[in-house]
Amino acid sequence: MSYVTAHVLDSVAGAPARGVTVVLETAGGEPLATAVTDDDGRVPELGPETLESGDYRITFRTGEYFAGHNQPTFYPYVTVTFTVQAQEKHYHVPLLLSPFAFSTYRGS
Repeated sequence: MSYVTAHVLDSVAGAPARGVTVVLETAGGEPLATAVTDDDGRVPELGPETLESGDYRITFRTGEYFAGHNQPTFYPYVTVTFTVQAQEKHYHVPLLLSPFAFSTYRGS
């Protein structure tokens, strides 16, 4: 069984992105959890304590974040779809964010 964490960095500000709403769902759209990034831009626990093997998606509500900073953005949401294997215990999904670009990878 596996669990998910997330981290958002504002690459323009060169700082953690505080206050970003993050939603975890099954790939079919069933909501599992919602959290907000802390002062370090992190969500230390997202969703149920354990996830079964399968496909999931995590959506970062980036439009709300940038609106709160009076910054226009091209991406109102960033959604990352990924596959969980039950034998892998931890999935960390970092997001490097700017108003007109983003990058993500599987973190540790």
